[in-house]
Amino acid sequence: MPPGYWRRRKVSAYKYLGKKIPVIDAAQKVTGQTRYTDDLKLSGMLYAKVLFSPHPHARIVAIDTREAEALPGVRAVATYRNTSQVLYNSTTRFLLQDPLILTERIFDQTVRFVGDRVAAVAADSLEIAGKAIRLIKVEYELLPYYLDGEEAVQEGAYPIHPQGNLALEVVQNAGDVDKAFAEADYIFEDRYTTPPVHQAALETHTAIADFGATGKLTVISSTQNTFGQRIVLSKIFQLPMSKVRVIAPPLGGAFGGKIEAIVEPVAAALAILCHKPVKLTYNRKESMISTRTRHGSVTYLKTGVMKDGTIIAQDFKVITNTGAYAASASNVIKAMSNKVFGSYKIPNMRFIGRPVYTNLPIAGAMRGYGSPQAYFAQQCQMQKIAKALNIDPVKVQMKNLIDPDGVDPRNQKPIGNPRPKDCLRRALELKKNWPPLDDENGEYLIGEGLAIGMHGNSAYGAHTDQTSIIIKVHDDGSCILYTGTHEMGQAALTLQKQMVCEVLDLPWEMVDVVAADTDTCPWALGDFSSRGTFIGGYAAKEAAEKVKARILAEAALLMKEDQGQLVLENAAVRSWQSGRSVSLPQVMDHAQNVTHQEIMVTHTYPTPGGPGSYGAHIVRVRVERQSGVAEVTDYIAVQDLGTVVNRFSCEGQVEGAIQMGMGYALYESLNFDERGKCTNSNFRKYKIVNATQMPRIQMDFIEEYEPTGPFGAKSLSECALVPSAPAIINAVSNAIHQEIHDLPYRPAGGR
Repeated sequence: MPPGYWRRRKVSAYKYLGKKIPVIDAAQKVTGQTRYTDDLKLSGMLYAKVLFSPHPHARIVAIDTREAEALPGVRAVATYRNTSQVLYNSTTRFLLQDPLILTERIFDQTVRFVGDRVAAVAADSLEIAGKAIRLIKVEYELLPYYLDGEEAVQEGAYPIHPQGNLALEVVQNAGDVDKAFAEADYIFEDRYTTPPVHQAALETHTAIADFGATGKLTVISSTQNTFGQRIVLSKIFQLPMSKVRVIAPPLGGAFGGKIEAIVEPVAAALAILCHKPVKLTYNRKESMISTRTRHGSVTYLKTGVMKDGTIIAQDFKVITNTGAYAASASNVIKAMSNKVFGSYKIPNMRFIGRPVYTNLPIAGAMRGYGSPQAYFAQQCQMQKIAKALNIDPVKVQMKNLIDPDGVDPRNQKPIGNPRPKDCLRRALELKKNWPPLDDENGEYLIGEGLAIGMHGNSAYGAHTDQTSIIIKVHDDGSCILYTGTHEMGQAALTLQKQMVCEVLDLPWEMVDVVAADTDTCPWALGDFSSRGTFIGGYAAKEAAEKVKARILAEAALLMKEDQGQLVLENAAVRSWQSGRSVSLPQVMDHAQNVTHQEIMVTHTYPTPGGPGSYGAHIVRVRVERQSGVAEVTDYIAVQDLGTVVNRFSCEGQVEGAIQMGMGYALYESLNFDERGKCTNSNFRKYKIVNATQMPRIQMDFIEEYEPTGPFGAKSLSECALVPSAPAIINAVSNAIHQEIHDLPYRPAGGR
């Protein structure tokens, strides 16, 4: 194949790429055949329930489990007294290279939030386990507590952890910020806040653990990080990794909330105690109070601007509320610090980020991973700047947005092939299609808003990011793709299969996929950081290219022709020179019986870069004058994603991002009373956007080849979320003629 062949091809020339191909498990899902973790039942399986702390901060003085243990059908009761006390971090990704803060235990003598784990029971039935939990008697010594991050780091604050309440501080700089502020014509300073929110995956957290007679721990889990789970469980229980197996069936959604080890260590501890399989499934309330949330944040944003709208300096000071334990605190704040440098040509920038421990539920990963909080502040202030200078917000954006040859101001390195300006131009074209909004009675205020968003591709820059793929060719030429990628509704397995079929030119039904099993699949970092297509897809593409080369080499021996004259197409090898062809079964028969080899390839792809994906969103809202309630009526989303791999998947990801962003902007917030108890831990009180509330949506994609992506593709799903909330808030702000600094928007009782 000539150099640059793939790059020169247009999407329309591909057989599988760019098409509307249904996800590979769509039929099973809609017919109820897909078996999720909670659908599984092992022989002799027990059921678990967890006792949660009713206090925000307390030391367990005494715990009496005798009545629970005496209850017929109870097989094990786990507390801090009879389980591993190894400190760990639930988001661990590498055995030796993760510089993470270790603050967690399965059970601790100190509980640090309402919903912290106190004990767990394994019993013959869920009902018995629930009854046993209520029989456990606990005496607590109450300790000082903090719900607000800024209060928790005041001088003299009681330490939630021995090292204090500041988890860490991250500082990033470009240029001379203070000098630039002194030279600016105008200075804008604002404070913005975002709340903790729930990922709201349809499937709650669940795990089945089994500790067999061979001493091997097997965990079947709704996780999006099987290999990370294996490391955490290996460390906690002091088992070699060969004695820990983690399997992830298809997930019913995750959105980042299932990256970390949460229910898995508890199920494993109980399985080890009773030597029987144990299932632990959280209900909705338990998932909302005791798993992970998005980080709440306070952002102090200072921006220096010239009279013509040129931004010359920007300073972020961010406090994130990381809750009771470190978990993803360091990773999220570092990711946030990197992403704010990626969208604009601002020569002087500073970011200071401080994750703070409080006595709220643990904050972790959620779609966007730090970008939504930072871009909410930045994009809302961009609109304020435009208004103050009496310049069209579009002109302010276009003057400052990064160009395709743009660089990171910190190190002057290229940022891939960024196309936010193209996104904004296309969004403005689509806006011409908006129908007029009729309001004959003057009941509504109408507003429009726009926002730009950016998200990275992979964890490149933070640490090594790579994925391995195995492709095995069967006797008939069909293949199995073994991947560590997880299926959680994002269609990553489908996209990887598309790339393999494209390279090998095989019929769709001739490629099968086996995924997310640490014993049978090759290593992968996990499904987060927008890496499933960008890195997993590239690994699959290159693995398929190696398989193709092996097939052609074998066919050359069989056909006694030069390999360079052979082409693999339609499950056969054909010679350009002679016109002769052989079938794949013939090639495989030759490999087995003549050259005596199996055609199986293991390939590892470490990404050489982490470009940005970009989006421009324009929104129209109407706000009811009497109530102040806002309704999103029209929505435009244009995303820069390099190459559309699967149009069905892309459209679905954008629609889902809009739905999630609407919730973040207008409705969603985990609320807590004065003692840290969540007051809306169910879907009756925690409002998420439903189908009837969705607006008219127009979307499009900017397809400009990204050299570091597979077939030129970049990520989409997280980036599409980032501009959604600020675009909506800017529209509401324009409608009501008031600045909005806090999410979610709360109507003031009419306008």
